[in-house]
Amino acid sequence: MNAPSVCVVGSINLDMNAYVHRFPRPGETLHGGRFTTGYGGKGANQAVMVARLGGNISMVGRVGDDIFGQDMRRNLAAEGIDARFVFESAGVSSGVAVITVDDNGQNTIIVIAGANGLVTPDDVAAAQAAIAGARVLLCQMEVPMAANLAALRLARAAGVTTIFNSAPVSGEVPAEVYQLADIFCPNETEAELLTGIEVHTLDDARLAASIILDRGARAALITLGARGCLYVSADGADEVIPTVEVNAVDTTGAGDAFVGSLGYFLAAGVALGTAIERANAIAAISVQSPGTQSSYPRREQLPPELLVL
Repeated sequence: MNAPSVCVVGSINLDMNAYVHRFPRPGETLHGGRFTTGYGGKGANQAVMVARLGGNISMVGRVGDDIFGQDMRRNLAAEGIDARFVFESAGVSSGVAVITVDDNGQNTIIVIAGANGLVTPDDVAAAQAAIAGARVLLCQMEVPMAANLAALRLARAAGVTTIFNSAPVSGEVPAEVYQLADIFCPNETEAELLTGIEVHTLDDARLAASIILDRGARAALITLGARGCLYVSADGADEVIPTVEVNAVDTTGAGDAFVGSLGYFLAAGVALGTAIERANAIAAISVQSPGTQSSYPRREQLPPELLVL
């Protein structure tokens, strides 16, 4: 059996993680407990999650011509990710994320796009064969929207399932993105920013999902943290998929673990509801360890029931 094939168009970052008892107030200096660095970027995170589950994964993106970029290329190769379409931008820094994590496992993140902001439709066009040959395309909002649109158009023309993860929300999403998304996937905060609906209850989430569908998405999948997910589709599906309750150590990258896992399972032909359940379970595993990619489980570490295809 061929490995499930997924293509990711997205960001590649170096994460700088500071661990503190609580977040500082404006103008306040706090002593932190420890500091680590790790690999991140929403695109790279999702690609690593697919790779660790055993998927055949290609990545489209950019790094700078600095030491961080060289290191991140080595990391992608070590994870088994096809990085032929990760290009280098001369004279530009690689992407960086500065992350603060408190004792409750909550986080704040500042992202400096660097080379991620220079991903172009031409970069995407160079990867046309990889996109058209995949079963699932994953896109997010840490590279220019023009590049996302180019990828979504290629995928739709080739009959590839598209998942648009609207994170982080930094502006309006073009109407065509909704129309090209088979699954439009925000978290509850992002859903509020995009639709104007404050998402406190499931009915709030359903209202936000209905707006996403009205804009042209084939389905809306709103992640709700410890409450799981709400899946609503244009063909009438309406399902709440719960997640398991765990003691969260660090929630950084949990959304990417979910999206990457979902892409893998859908590419493997797993039924949607089951794919979401398994993605929930893998995201729950990730929050029980510190770090971003470092918290993602590998295939051999997972219980067999999460991997039966």
